[in-house]
Amino acid sequence: MALIGRVFLILLAFLASCLVAGMIIVVAVLYPELSDIGTGQIDQNAINIVLGFGFIFISGFALLPALIVVLITEAFNVRGALSYAIGGAIVGAACYLGLVPFDPDTFRFEGIVHRHLEIMTGAGIVAGLVYWLIAGRTAGAWREPPRKLPPPPPLPSQSRPQP
Repeated sequence: MALIGRVFLILLAFLASCLVAGMIIVVAVLYPELSDIGTGQIDQNAINIVLGFGFIFISGFALLPALIVVLITEAFNVRGALSYAIGGAIVGAACYLGLVPFDPDTFRFEGIVHRHLEIMTGAGIVAGLVYWLIAGRTAGAWREPPRKLPPPPPLPSQSRPQP
């Protein structure tokens, strides 16, 4: 029963971290356009649609690498915030590098935009920390037996029923 609850908590934490990462990526990529003084009013509905697509995009690409990180941390009871931040950075960089063409003859990625790589890595770090806040602090806790309650204190001698 604890395992089923843990799976739902992991799913909730993954979705929350993807939402935060998607928001960071959308704001960071749109920042040069948003900082232009002559743009005027920004349509809030358009921003909501872009954030929704950012969430879907990040959650789709990050699912498999994040699942690997989650399985490793659950299997080995890793509960440190730094490990989730590093795992998130690796997942963010892997998601970006998965979209960049790789040339096997020269063993190089062609067309890397360093700013975009930094944005994805930073968003992965924040997503890893959000995941840690929700589910990572108790990684592997579902395998531990429940704690036994301490015995109740003894009754005072005057409260015993008389035979």
